[in-house]
Amino acid sequence: MVVAETDRLLLKVFEQEDAMEVKRFWGDEEVMAQCSGATPHSKIPKNLEFYRDCYEKNGISVYAVVEKTSGHVIGAAGFNVESSINQVELIYHFAKDIWGNGYATEAAKACMDIARKLKSVTCIFASADPKNTSSHHILQKLGFQFVEMRWFEDTKQEEPYYEMQF
Repeated sequence: MVVAETDRLLLKVFEQEDAMEVKRFWGDEEVMAQCSGATPHSKIPKNLEFYRDCYEKNGISVYAVVEKTSGHVIGAAGFNVESSINQVELIYHFAKDIWGNGYATEAAKACMDIARKLKSVTCIFASADPKNTSSHHILQKLGFQFVEMRWFEDTKQEEPYYEMQF
C-alpha cells in the first residue's frame, strides 16, 4: 500500500517480500554504524511485520522507500511510535550506493507531510550521530530545531537532539 509519492519515490507499507532488499541498508554494518549497528538478517522479517502492524494500529510508521525508476526498495523512512502517537521519532536509512542523491531529504519531506495530516501528531523528534553531518543538514533543512545534546543508550553516546512542534 503506497502512502506517499514524490517526484522520484514511493513510500509504502512494508511487506515481507521487501526483506531481501532491506538487507542492503538495515543489514549493512557501514550504513548502520552510526545507529545501533546492523540488524541481523534473521530479525528483518519480524521488523517488517512490526512496522506493518504499527501502521495498521496508528496510521503512521516507518515505510519502505521505493525508487520509481528501478522499482527497488532503496531505504526506509518514517516514524517510530514509542509511548504515544503524539510524539514520534523521524528516522531514515538508505542503501550506501544511493547516498548523495537527495533521496533522504525527499523521503523525509514526504514523511513530514504524512505527519502533518494526522492531527494526533504534535511533536516529531530526531537525533543523529554527531559525525553524520548529512543527517544534521537534512534535519535543519526540514525545519527541525536543535534542542540539546542527549545521551542515547542504544548508541552509547551523546547526540544532537532535534524537535519540531505542530
